[in-house]
Amino acid sequence: MRRISVTLLLCGLILANVLFIPLLAQDLKSEFPVKGYHETAPRINDLVHTKLDVRFDYKKRYLYGKEWVTLRPHFYPTDTLRLDAKGMEIHTIAIIKNGKSLPLYFSYDGLSLNIRLNKIYQPAEAYTLYINYTSKPEELKGRRNNEHGLYFVNPDGAEKDKPTQIWTLGEPENNSAWFPTIDKPNQKTTGEISITTLSKYTTLSNGRLASQKNNADGTRTDTWKMELPHSPYLFMMAVGDFKIYKDSWHGKEVSYYMEPKYAPYAKDMFGLVPEAMEFFSKTLGVDFPWNKYAEVVVRDYVGGAMENTTAAIFGGQSTKRELIDSWYNAGIEHELFHQWFGDYVTAESWSNITLNESFADFGEIIWLEHKYGKDAADEHVQQGLQNYLGSSDARTKSLVTFYYKNPKDPFGITYSKGGRILNMLRNYLGDAAFYKGLHIYLTTYAFKNAEVPQLRIAMEEASGLDLNWFFNQWYYGAGHPELNISYKWDDTTKTETVYLQQAQDGIPFVLPVAIDLYAKGSKERHKVWLRDKADTLTFKAASKPDLVNVDADKILVTQKTDNKTLEEYIFQYFNAPLYLDRYEAIEVAAKNQSDKGARKVLIAALKDKFPGLRLKAIGVLNMKHEDIRNADDDLRNAAIPILIELAKTDNNTQVQAAAINTLSVLKDPVNMNVFKQALNSQSYSVAGAALNGIIQLDPTLGMTYAKNFEKDNEGALTQAIISVYATNGGEAQWPFVYNRYKKADFQDQVHLTMRFAGMIGRLTQLKEVQNGIDELKQLGINYKGSGAAPHMIKFLNTIKEQRAKLNDTISVKAANDAIQQINDAK
Repeated sequence: MRRISVTLLLCGLILANVLFIPLLAQDLKSEFPVKGYHETAPRINDLVHTKLDVRFDYKKRYLYGKEWVTLRPHFYPTDTLRLDAKGMEIHTIAIIKNGKSLPLYFSYDGLSLNIRLNKIYQPAEAYTLYINYTSKPEELKGRRNNEHGLYFVNPDGAEKDKPTQIWTLGEPENNSAWFPTIDKPNQKTTGEISITTLSKYTTLSNGRLASQKNNADGTRTDTWKMELPHSPYLFMMAVGDFKIYKDSWHGKEVSYYMEPKYAPYAKDMFGLVPEAMEFFSKTLGVDFPWNKYAEVVVRDYVGGAMENTTAAIFGGQSTKRELIDSWYNAGIEHELFHQWFGDYVTAESWSNITLNESFADFGEIIWLEHKYGKDAADEHVQQGLQNYLGSSDARTKSLVTFYYKNPKDPFGITYSKGGRILNMLRNYLGDAAFYKGLHIYLTTYAFKNAEVPQLRIAMEEASGLDLNWFFNQWYYGAGHPELNISYKWDDTTKTETVYLQQAQDGIPFVLPVAIDLYAKGSKERHKVWLRDKADTLTFKAASKPDLVNVDADKILVTQKTDNKTLEEYIFQYFNAPLYLDRYEAIEVAAKNQSDKGARKVLIAALKDKFPGLRLKAIGVLNMKHEDIRNADDDLRNAAIPILIELAKTDNNTQVQAAAINTLSVLKDPVNMNVFKQALNSQSYSVAGAALNGIIQLDPTLGMTYAKNFEKDNEGALTQAIISVYATNGGEAQWPFVYNRYKKADFQDQVHLTMRFAGMIGRLTQLKEVQNGIDELKQLGINYKGSGAAPHMIKFLNTIKEQRAKLNDTISVKAANDAIQQINDAK
């Protein structure tokens, strides 16, 4: 490894022409000692203002762009500039001087532009470049589908019932596929985007709509101005046939852009946004920092949702009927919280992306707690914790990492782990100190970038506590504690001993823990610190505690083995207050259903105040038919009347549907009227469960009812219709099954594929068999990167076997060809 003498380097800088300083800085980049290390992008030049004028070629799927970008050297004088520009055709690069354009020399490798400026610019000296270019996002080589930056949806109108749209997705470094920029999060720039499109379309971009101009050729130019600085990856455009529902918050425009079909449901989908803006503003002590907030829903979105400054994009829209079955979905609030954490203050590198994504996840937690109560928030915390513990990165990846291949790699655990780390810090510091720390952080780094140590410093300033130990283990260290907890009561000394072992590899975690002792109708809290791989705690008590509840706040990010007795878990369900206290007790009771106390827990849980736990209790009773018939009579006899009541009257449709599905397994004709009544529900989940129940008792009647729902069905109801058609239907039902499957999004297709494939195996018309095989083939190819290929091949092999039994050699060959094409696809 080549080494550079620091003394010689400094002397060289004094003697050398200043224009070489950036080159030396870049040369030093190669001296990082460990392969794969990602330094923060050097700021040789800073973006100041980005002005774009864009129009589209729908047929070619091109963007024709003109750009005026203003920059200045960050610290060192320089006569060079590097811009990211992926897969473009560059026509002109010039510098604007006194209103004139002077062409500049540049080189371009398809990914970045290296530009020689007309002179050496000093740090305080701004300069403006003009760039004329063509963006060709669909011709990019070696890029994943979610890395094209700019997307054309149905641009030629060939797909019936699908709108024509254009939208962008910039994170992490994809916006440089549609305009040249320094595509790094540690850059901030104001912006102006003029979008020329057909007059019939609506546009949306960052900031305010400054002007609209109708052109003689039937187009219109909308100019959007973003007058506060934000990072390039947060630039956005959306173009399409959108209807706008306008709301407001404290005089600021809040608007929802929806397809005309879904526009009547805009308020149902986004109506809580102003309330959430108020809650977050008051909680943080920082008002929503932008001049407007818009949310647009687009088709075929590849990113789930994206928090573009002032204009978030979402990939799914729903009717009021569909929204009936949505339950505490905080995704909208996730993107809203990003307007503070990510947009207002931005992680200075992808290594620090936890400052964006972990906070957005935390925003979901506090919103659920505020709007729906602590049980709803704690359920979300528990689900995220289980997602994290089950991930392949749980033991090996840290929240802050400087070693990765793709800028998207550091995002991984920042959601599920990071949000819970922040929630744990809030618990440790207390709400007042925690939110004061967030206020300091936001106001100190407003419209700037930050790193994790700066968050720590803000929290230390607020609380007066040293937090290095917390940030070192949770942000820079990988993994989590694996706690094994056991108990011993000594009646002679009246002492309860708690043994806590950390079984994970490596050093122990330092953990502040609350422990509650329940005895003789009272609760006593003890706050302790765990510092070693094995800690032994002792507590004096007048009598043996009914329960020792370690991590009584249920806040630790840990994988826990808690060796309580069944009797202690039963006590815990009825006496400990939190969601996870009851959840843990239900799980243990489910494994001990022959025990009278466990049965008491399960029956009580069917009536739990929180729907998530009612659903959990129904789920553990949802056994196979023969298991239920052989189950304990007391449990079955006690559960069935409650299930019937839940099916009829529960105020949560998911609980209703689960109760109906459990009753369906019984195949008891006495429940037919319950199922028929539930068919009238506005909930697709409830109606779908009811149709399944009828199918179990009377398939012919089920076919009749299914026909009635063909014009209006989604989700569980669609699956129920396809289930009865695939099992009992034929050619007459195939058009519905085929068209519904073809229209479904990927997730719905996953749920429907087994039944869809089964029906293909029984069809008599070869053309229909071929159409079905083609759909499975396309799914396997299009979503090969998501793991769909082996599943589609398995289904195609099953179809092949079924067609071979019918001596259908043509379809056997078609299935073989489809399998081969899936295998060959890249």
